[in-house]
Amino acid sequence: MTTEQPPAARPTARAFTDRLRRRERALGYWVIMDSPVSTERIARLGYDYVCIDAQHGLVEYGGILRGLTAIDAGGGSVGMVRVGANDPFHIGQALDAGAAGVIVPLVSSADDAARAVAAATYPPHGVRSYGPMRSALRVGPVPAEADASVACLAMIETPEGLDNVEKICAVPGLTGVYVGPSDLCLAVGGAYPGDPAVAEVFEAALRRISRAAAEAGVAAGIHTPAGADAARRLAEGFTFATVSSDLVHLERAAADHLKAAGGAG
Repeated sequence: MTTEQPPAARPTARAFTDRLRRRERALGYWVIMDSPVSTERIARLGYDYVCIDAQHGLVEYGGILRGLTAIDAGGGSVGMVRVGANDPFHIGQALDAGAAGVIVPLVSSADDAARAVAAATYPPHGVRSYGPMRSALRVGPVPAEADASVACLAMIETPEGLDNVEKICAVPGLTGVYVGPSDLCLAVGGAYPGDPAVAEVFEAALRRISRAAAEAGVAAGIHTPAGADAARRLAEGFTFATVSSDLVHLERAAADHLKAAGGAG
C-alpha cells in the first residue's frame, strides 16, 4: 500500500521576494494572453513565478486580476506583473490585485528606480496608496508586511539605463533589475531586436548588468526565448530568468503539429 505525499506548500510573495533578495535561482514564465484557464495550467507546472505582461501583452486590468487569480489557483507559482508604466497608479494597481511583485519598464536612472520603489512602498517610506482590494488575501493587509513581501524590479533596456546601471542597482529598496533583450539590443545600436551585427556589444552589456547587480547584492533577471537559453543565462551569472510566452508557444506548437501532419509546405 502506498501513501500519497502531502502537497507542497503554496508559495508566498514573501518567500519568493526573499529568494530574490538572496539572489537565489528562479525560473519564470511569461503570459501575454487574457486566458485564465491556460494561465492556471501553466502555474501548475513548477515555474517559480508567472509574469503577466501589462505593457505589451493583450491584457487590461480585468485580465491582470483574472490572471493573478488563475496563478494562485494553479498553486505552484507566484504571480508577477510587468506594469504598463513607471507610475504609482500602474504599480499600485498591480500590487493591489495581488501581484507578488512588479517589473517596471524603461528605468533609465537612479531617480526612475527610486520612483518605482516609492510607488511599491507604503508611507512613510513610499507613496503607495492604501487599498489592497485583493492583495489583502494573498499578501496581507499590514503595510509594513506588504512592503517586505513584494518585489520591485527595474528594467534595464535603454541607452541611459545601461549607462546608469550601477547607480540603479544601488537604489535602496530595489529588489533587482530585469533585462528586456529586444529593447536593449536596440539600445546598443541594433537595427532590430536580435540583430547579430551588435551581438558582441549586446553580450558585453549583459555582462555589465549582471556584474552591477552582483556588486550591489540585488537580483539580476532576463527574458529568454527558450528554456535552454534560460539555463545559459543562469550559468552566466543571472539569478532569475523568464521563458518565452504563452502566445509564442501556442503558435509554435500548432505550426509543428501542422508540419508533422503534412499540412505545411
